[in-house]
Amino acid sequence: MTIVVVMGVSGSGKTTVARLVAQALHCQFLEGDELHPRANVEKMSKGTPLTDADRLPWLRRIAEEIDGWRQRGESGVVTCSALKRAYRDILIGDRADVTLAYLKGSRSLIESRMAARHNHFMPVALLDSQFGTLEEPAPDEHAVVADVGGKPPEIATEILRQLRERCL
Repeated sequence: MTIVVVMGVSGSGKTTVARLVAQALHCQFLEGDELHPRANVEKMSKGTPLTDADRLPWLRRIAEEIDGWRQRGESGVVTCSALKRAYRDILIGDRADVTLAYLKGSRSLIESRMAARHNHFMPVALLDSQFGTLEEPAPDEHAVVADVGGKPPEIATEILRQLRERCL
């Protein structure tokens, strides 16, 4: 069983890369943003950053999905910005069978990608708040880290390589 939480700021490629990783692992894919309460989506659409209180029910719903996979012995890949350690503690905590994959990239690269995408609720204007909130994973979180400078298949391959190394 493999469960991976793909994290990073908006525009880092979480959905695309996570979908590729899930396909390669022949497992379920869950877009964490789909679990946001409607009020959160409306708030972000208006350019208003979420508070920790706004995020808590959303993070708990993702954690419930992860726990469901674990209880059923299923593998899965889920996306979640998971920008703060406290958020990752809710999602992963002491779940030793859940791996964090951090998509790391420069602000300028991610801004150019966000500016090019359409029909997404997260405006480029919130990118500063994303980077301001970001707490990169600490060594004790044992995250897989992939640079987002390449193409999505290359990034997914790097994550899969690091996951395989851990299983040896």
